[in-house]
Amino acid sequence: MNPKIVLIMGVSGSGKSTIGKALAERLKWTFADADDYHTSSNREKMARGEPLNDTDRLPWLEQLHQLMVSHARNQLCLVLACSALKHSYREMLIGKLSNVTIIFLQGNQQIITERMRQRQHFMPISQLENQFQTLEPPKDAIIVDIGQPIETIVLEITEQLVQQSKKIPT
Repeated sequence: MNPKIVLIMGVSGSGKSTIGKALAERLKWTFADADDYHTSSNREKMARGEPLNDTDRLPWLEQLHQLMVSHARNQLCLVLACSALKHSYREMLIGKLSNVTIIFLQGNQQIITERMRQRQHFMPISQLENQFQTLEPPKDAIIVDIGQPIETIVLEITEQLVQQSKKIPT
């Protein structure tokens, strides 16, 4: 498989980090969690139950884009877990990079709310409704149902990536 970047996206609680880590481990690629790149002021704002606006997100998205560019430039594969809820955010993240695959972890609000109740995170459950309202589902992605076991999801994504790599001329 050629060096590539996989962007795992979805609302908070959809399993981006869990699936991303498992996928990266299976593929022996680097994993990065976009949450680790938030500024402390963004984390504090979300913890207070205030949704981030585009101005808050801009430096974060730019930093993540640079991370992706660095991996591509150095011919390194990367799995990046990032909400990337809007089309414009995904465009900013990907820019002119080629060989980026978007994986959309799709699930209903009830399942995700239950998952969020079972974990600790800086973003409260109260922000989930806002995330679903903000979400612009991608048209150019591999869509995965999060109701499946993690191993099944990772296997499905891996198989899709292998199929894609067969279509890419070397």
